[in-house]
Amino acid sequence: MSRPRIVGHTGTLSVLLVYFVLTGCQSSSIKSAPTVAFSKVAAAYQESPYKTDISERDYKTDIIEGRATGARPRQRIVLYAKTDGRWGVCRQSGQPSTNIETDGRWKASVHLGIQYAALLVDPTYDPPEQTESLPIVGNGVVALAVANGEGPALVLPSPKMLNFSGYEWTTSTGPIFHAGSRSFFDPANVWTDERGALHLRISGSPGKWAAAEVKLTRSLGYGTYRFQVRDTSHLEPSALLTLITWDGVGTESNRRELDIELGRWGHLDNTNVDYVVQPYYVPANFVAFRAPPGAYTHSFRWEPGQVTFSSVAGSGNTGGGRVINRHLFTSGVPSPGGELVRIALYVFHQGPIPLKNENEVIIDEFEYLP
Repeated sequence: MSRPRIVGHTGTLSVLLVYFVLTGCQSSSIKSAPTVAFSKVAAAYQESPYKTDISERDYKTDIIEGRATGARPRQRIVLYAKTDGRWGVCRQSGQPSTNIETDGRWKASVHLGIQYAALLVDPTYDPPEQTESLPIVGNGVVALAVANGEGPALVLPSPKMLNFSGYEWTTSTGPIFHAGSRSFFDPANVWTDERGALHLRISGSPGKWAAAEVKLTRSLGYGTYRFQVRDTSHLEPSALLTLITWDGVGTESNRRELDIELGRWGHLDNTNVDYVVQPYYVPANFVAFRAPPGAYTHSFRWEPGQVTFSSVAGSGNTGGGRVINRHLFTSGVPSPGGELVRIALYVFHQGPIPLKNENEVIIDEFEYLP
C-alpha cells in the first residue's frame, strides 16, 4: 500500500475515533443525568372539598417510595404533598429530607395530599416549608418528579385569567386555608362587568359555600396600593373581604403580608375594618375600627421600614374625600420579594354567627403607584 493511501486511511480512522469518543461521551452524559421516580405513591386525600376543619387530616399519613439514579453522595430527597392550594414539606423525624439508600431507593411517610412531589436535592439546599409553586430544577434542585395520589382524584374547577384595572389576574381554585379554616374557591365566582368592575361572590348554601379570590400575576414591590370598594355594609357577619399582599413561599410568619380586612369576623357587633402587618398577634401590628356604610378607597403606602394605611370615603383619588382612618406602622414591616396582591371574599367559619345567604362585593378599581 502506498504511503498516501496509508495516510488517508489513518486520517479516516482518526476522524471516526474522535466521532465515537465524542458521541460516546454525549451518550454517557445523557445516561448519567440524575433522575428521581416513584415506585409506590401514597393514597390521595379524598375528604370533601367543602370541609372546613382540617385537624383530622393532619393525622392521616401513608407510605411513599421511590428510586433515585445518578445521585451523588450526600444528596437527598425532599418530599412535598399538595393540599389546600399549597405544597407542604413532609418532614421525617423533624427533618425536611429523606436519605437515599446505597442502591438508590428511598422510603418515607407523608401526610395525605392531592398530589406528591419528590425532589432530588444537593446537601445545602434549604426547601421552603410551604409553596404555591414547586421549585424548578436548578439552584440546588437536581431532579423532580410529580404524581397524583392513589385512588379517585379530587376534580377541581380550572383557574381562569382575567383583566382588571389594566392588570392580569388569575383565580384561585379548590380548598385553600384562610383565616384559621378552609374555604372552597370557585373561579365562577369571579368576573368583571361591562364597566370593568370586579365582582366577587360567595355562592352555594350552608355546608357547601364556594368563595372567590384573584391574585396578580406579578409582584409590584414598594409603592401605593389603592382599592376602590363599593359599600360592604350589607355583608353578613361571617363574610370577609381581604385586600392584601401575600407571598406564596415560606411560612405564616414571613409571607410579606400586609392586610386590609373588611368584615366582622362572625360577630354581629364588632369592628369592620382591620389594618394588619402580619403577624397580627403582635399588638403594634394591628389596628381595628368601625367604618360607617358607604363606598371607600382603602389603601396602603409601602416604603422601606414603614407602611401607611388609610380609608377615605368615596373614590379618594382627588384628595377631597373624608379620611375615616389613617395609621402608620413601623414595626415588623417586610421588604418586597415574591408577594402578590390578592383580593378575596370568603367565609370565616369560626365565628358564632354562621353564614346564611350568598354574598357579593364589587371593587371598582385597583391602582398602583410606585
